[in-house]
Amino acid sequence: MAVLTEEQTMLRDAAKGWTTDSAPVGALRKLRDSKSGASFDPAAWSEMGQMGWAGVIVPEEHNGSAFGFLGLGLVLEETGRTLVASPLLSTALIAASALNLAGTDAQKTAWLDKIALGEAVATLAVDETSHHAPARTAMAATKAGDGFVLNGAKTFVIDGEAADLLIVAARTSGKPGDTDGLTLFLVPGDASGVTRTHLALADSRGAAQITFKDVSVGADAVLGEVDKGWAVLEPTLDRAYAGLAAEMLGTANAAFEITLEYLKTRTQFGQLIGTFQALQHRAAKLFTDLETTRSCVEAALEAIDAGGDTRALASLAKAKACDVLHLASNEMVQMHGGIGMTDAHDSGLYMKRARVAEALFGGASFHRDRYARLQGF
Repeated sequence: MAVLTEEQTMLRDAAKGWTTDSAPVGALRKLRDSKSGASFDPAAWSEMGQMGWAGVIVPEEHNGSAFGFLGLGLVLEETGRTLVASPLLSTALIAASALNLAGTDAQKTAWLDKIALGEAVATLAVDETSHHAPARTAMAATKAGDGFVLNGAKTFVIDGEAADLLIVAARTSGKPGDTDGLTLFLVPGDASGVTRTHLALADSRGAAQITFKDVSVGADAVLGEVDKGWAVLEPTLDRAYAGLAAEMLGTANAAFEITLEYLKTRTQFGQLIGTFQALQHRAAKLFTDLETTRSCVEAALEAIDAGGDTRALASLAKAKACDVLHLASNEMVQMHGGIGMTDAHDSGLYMKRARVAEALFGGASFHRDRYARLQGF
């Protein structure tokens, strides 16, 4: 388990205070009940920018603090605890990572400065089916003069409807399944030929189905090198896996703590249910799994900060987070009994977020398989 610096502890505590006071679970319930179709509250995103959270991994010359992925992971963990709906993952972590890794000076100036201040929303458009399979990208980018024309579709693009910038993975050569031949493009969300359709998700947030029809972009829209996009996409996705795992760890921890408090207060047959040995064993198992997952998540985030190959650790973190959040959300509903099945209780919101987060950017089976392949099995 990571030993936090004084600055990291202050960042975590500030995030905990803000999410508790300004973005409790009730804020997500309010967003859901408004039926606005919005995937997040723009005012909350603006506040995150003002507090500096949107620029945690952004270099100082672009209005950020360059505080590292472990620092941003601590913030994501706290937002996960209260199910905060925001573009922190899609924009401040994933899009900022891609721009940091391969952006030109002009691309960084155009977008990182705005991202760090919470003035822009950006997201990665990679998946084309309901299953995460980045190498199977089929969307075509055809050379046209000095630029390219994009045709195809992406689905389950988180915060896609609100995005000012879409980082799009398209195929400039090869066939689906090849890692060679992929290219990343920076496409404005309102570009001509881009059609965005709202997808209502079970967790009361939103995603977008995005269609690209004859979308023209210039040579300056290429992020990295033509045909060599995998060299940028894979490490960007590793950061997405680790960051999402941090958020899921926070959600699982909150589910556990709420359930534990219930075990200490609910009586049945004249006894606190927390005295029942069967429930004690289940709680102890979950606690142990949470601590193991924390070690995996923090190891992945620290490895990203240190540089080098982070593929195995990122997939290990996401696989463990999927498993522990699935268990924690199930136990939350079951141990609360009848009230856990009602919409009046927050357990349903935690379970629904768990199921969406498990599927997002690859489920446990995807990451166990990837981890095994990376270990030579």
